[in-house]
Order: sequence, then C-alpha cells, then structure tokens
Amino acid sequence: MPPRLSDLQERSIAHSTARINIWSGAVRSGKTISSLLRWLMYVAQAPRGGALVVSGKTLDTVGRNILGPLQDPALFGDVAQHVHYTRGASTATILGRQIEVITANDARAEGRLRGLTAAGAYVDELTLLPEAFFAQLLARLSVPGAKLFGTTNPDGPSHWVRKKFILRAGELDLRHWHFTLDDNPALDPAYVASLKQEYVGLWYRRFIKGEWCLAEGAVFDAWDEARHVVDALPPIEQWIAAGVDYGTTNPFAALMLGLGADGRLYLTREYRYDSKLNRRSLTDVEYSARLRTWLDGGGHARPQYVVVDPSAASFRVQLHQDGVTSTLGDNEVLPGIRTVASLLATDRLRVHRSCAGWIEEVPGYSWDDEKAEKEGIDAPIKTADHSLDGGRYAIHTTRSMWRYRLAEPVLLAA
Repeated sequence: MPPRLSDLQERSIAHSTARINIWSGAVRSGKTISSLLRWLMYVAQAPRGGALVVSGKTLDTVGRNILGPLQDPALFGDVAQHVHYTRGASTATILGRQIEVITANDARAEGRLRGLTAAGAYVDELTLLPEAFFAQLLARLSVPGAKLFGTTNPDGPSHWVRKKFILRAGELDLRHWHFTLDDNPALDPAYVASLKQEYVGLWYRRFIKGEWCLAEGAVFDAWDEARHVVDALPPIEQWIAAGVDYGTTNPFAALMLGLGADGRLYLTREYRYDSKLNRRSLTDVEYSARLRTWLDGGGHARPQYVVVDPSAASFRVQLHQDGVTSTLGDNEVLPGIRTVASLLATDRLRVHRSCAGWIEEVPGYSWDDEKAEKEGIDAPIKTADHSLDGGRYAIHTTRSMWRYRLAEPVLLAA
C-alpha cells in the first residue's frame, strides 16, 4: 500500500500547476514522493508534440532518486508496473510515454539539450546542477502548457536556485513548497530521532529544518581537543583503511583508520612528509617505499583498504607495481565533511595524539565566507588541509563498512 501523505504533500500535489514547481527542504521529508506522484499525474496527461525529460547530476542519481522509486510497487502500487527503465539507459518509458534521461554533471551538459523541444521535465537535486543547464532546460520547455517539477535539499542563501527562482516566485510563474523532516508522516519516529542526532550544526539546519543557511566559521565546529584526542587506543577490532592525500610540493599525508572495541572510529597514526620543510621532493617510487614501510610498521595487519587521493593517478600506478592495491578516494568534499563532522559531534570519532598533522589542521579548517556570500558556493578554504583530506578519504570512502557497527550517537554539549 502506498504511504499516507501529509497535508503539505497533498497541497503540493494539488497546487503544483505553475510552469516551474519546486519542492525544497529536509532529507527524507516527503518532498520526493509528493513530487514524483505529481510527475506521474503530469505524464499521464502531458501535451503531445514535445519530449518529456528526467534529469539529475548523473545516471546513477537519476536511477536511484527518480526512476528506481517509480518502479517500486510499495510506493506507487500498480502504477509501478508501467514504469520501465534499465539502469544507465538514456531513455525510460512511463505510462506509455518515452522519457529522455539527460544528465548534467558539468558545465558542458547544457549542450545536451540543444535542439530539444520539451513538454515537461522532472529534475532531481536542482542545486547540484549547473545554472546554464537549468536555464537551457527552461528555454526548451516551449510546448504550450509545459511544466517543470524539481526537488532539492537547501544550500547556501546565495545559491542561484534560491536567489533567481525561489525568492522570485511572486514575479515568475513558479510555486515552491518548503519541507522539514517532521512533514513526512511515513517515517518511523525512532528513525527521525536518530537522524536528528546524526546531523549537527550547518547540516542540521539544512537537512533537518530545511533552511537555506550560510556555511561560515569553523568547518568542524564540534572539535574539542580535550575530548577527541586520546593518548591510548582501545583494542582495535578492525583495521579499516589508510587514507592518503598525495603531495609533491604540498605535504604528503597518510592516516590509519581503525574501528575500536568501544564502537568508535579512531585515526590511530599518521605518516606525513613535507617537501618544503625537508627541502627535497620525493618521487612516486620513494613515496611508495615509505608508505609501504609505514603500513607495515604499526605492529598490526595492513588495513583492508588503501584509499588514495583520486588525483594521484601516477602514484596509484606505482603502488600497483609495488604490490599494493589501492582504492580511489571518494572526493565529494561536502558529503565527506558532513560525515566527519557528524562523527565528531556524536563522539564516534577520536584521534590519537600521534596524528600531529591532523590535530594541527582541524582547528583552522574554515569555510570560505567570500565564496559563500558572492557565489553561493559552500567550500572550505583550501589551505593546510592535507592530513584532513587523508583522514576524510579513509573515513568517508569506507562508510558502508563501519556505518552499522558504531556505538549509539552521543550529542556533545555546545
């Protein structure tokens, strides 16, 4: 049986009759299910003579967030059998209509819309799309009665989606609905409580309360050296990963990640080489030899993964030649920062005092206020972050391994 809907969800479905219709707000707040229901209704009666489009950042996200849910009978009942899509394909079929699947992963994506005449579009995660792509998509919605339906989590208050569209709803043919986590009646209360514990600070305001708020100040504002730095490690049940941030002129840093018997993650030790301090750059061969010596020098087995900076292609080749299989680091910076910030704020990540580079860098790791205010972009200031990046690669890339093995979160006092 499809999930019951809240009053806000029902109103958003009934009144999303504008040319542009946007659902924004918290994660898991019900905005996606209501917007997808509205999209199905639109496809069933969409004007002929133009293409129907679904779009997102990548084919994976389109499949995961749009077409996959539409094929789920638990969500959409018997209608799901009329949605046909093979993951990775460029077209789908919904209620007998062909749907063009067009992704927008970079600035060049706008060219994929050239020559298209569209009668309707559904867009996943608007804030992640290039502005030029969205502008071109709107221009292509030229069939009389064409409509766009889009969802997004909130971003900074200067983001173009908010400034140029949501705030101008009164001037444009646009309707907008704002959702918080508490607007989804289908969620288990225990899950809601857990989610509210896991998100902190900036992320709580955006992903729980659905606010478009500025990223400012310290990135890891929950960091407390007195609490998070330890002189002795508990028994380590699993050596998960070594995270490597590669540098030649910049420092080279590697951090070891283990899962403690107390249900916490620990950065247990660090290797760091700064060519400027040592007045000599090392080659890939030398870095590989030193990293292998470090991996074997901790008195424990090598970790399950060696996660390497994705930009370090030549170094990964050298490691492979030297018998070390490496994993490409997940370098989605904001999701990685969010993972680390949440672990610190819920007291599920601690750092051994020997990780001197990480401990030195973390207090000064700050958001770039100028980019946030002028460009609407959330980004940390790119300086003195090499050990932080190494730790982030190890932690965020392996999250599927440790996510369900940690202790219950403990919210730290502000």
